[in-house]
Amino acid sequence: MVTAVSGQYAGDVSPEEAFELLCGDASAALVDVRTQAEWSFVGVADLAACNKAPLLFEWQRYPTMAVNETFQADVARALDGLDEAAVNKERALLFLCRSGVRSIAAAEAMTAAGYTKSFNVTEGFEGSLDVEGHRGVGGWKARGLPWMQK
Repeated sequence: MVTAVSGQYAGDVSPEEAFELLCGDASAALVDVRTQAEWSFVGVADLAACNKAPLLFEWQRYPTMAVNETFQADVARALDGLDEAAVNKERALLFLCRSGVRSIAAAEAMTAAGYTKSFNVTEGFEGSLDVEGHRGVGGWKARGLPWMQK
């Protein structure tokens, strides 16, 4: 079961700050919480310059958009696999979604699980809607950060 304390996470970082932290901190990890469909059709962050890859875990399962009840356990298991020694709950975790909403919920959930440096990446991967209703106002892609089609 997913547990969270609303409003409690380490804070918000811009896409540029997230990329800088990911490249500058060997233990920092990016957790993309969008859906499989979004990863496939919209793309994912390319962290090759940081010698990393994003961790891909749906916060809400497509197509029902029900909260992924195993999210905390799945992310924790993946993070444990990154460490050869003890579990590192002090690593910076950067949560990314489409526009910066689901990622807040994911950051809150992982904070509740003991990961105290859980951050939301503001604007998400695609950013806000423009006046014509299209995504791309801000966000990872629009800010020119590396990305690729999955």
